[in-house]
Parts: sequence; structure tokens; C-alpha cells
Amino acid sequence: MKIQKKPPEYSKQAVKFLNKQDISTKLRIKTSIEKIPDGDIIPYQANKKYSRLRVGDYRILFNWVSDEQIFIAVIDGRGQVYKKGV
Repeated sequence: MKIQKKPPEYSKQAVKFLNKQDISTKLRIKTSIEKIPDGDIIPYQANKKYSRLRVGDYRILFNWVSDEQIFIAVIDGRGQVYKKGV
């Protein structure tokens, strides 16, 4: 099992989405990202290179850059994240 030790990298879309959220939502999402590999994580079916993290009604698509770092590709609501994809 890979363990995240370095801070995650964020795509422009992920940063933009987080900046639009209220403080409590932003904190909840960032806390869940920091706890990876714990959480509701499954492989993303459309692209096996990525995984999906569920945080309430939000979905986070990410992949492992190295054994210690992840790249957050997409963060959005449950219905929208699968339309955007990676």
C-alpha cells in the first residue's frame, strides 16, 4: 500500500473548485485528501490509471505520481465529475 508523504499536487480545475467552496467544505475535502490511502477509494472505471475518492457528495479523481505523492486531477460534485472525466 502506498502512503502519501509529500503534499499533493493539484490541477488548475481542482484549485479553482476548492477556492469557490465555503471554508467547512474546503477543509473537509483537504482533510480527506491528506488521509489518502484511507477513505472510500475505488479505481476509476473510465481510466484505470486514476482512482476515485468519495467525500460526501463530492468526488476526487487522483493518481499516484510516485510512491509518496499524488496528483489531484478533478474535484467536483458527484454528477459532474464523471461527465468531465480525465
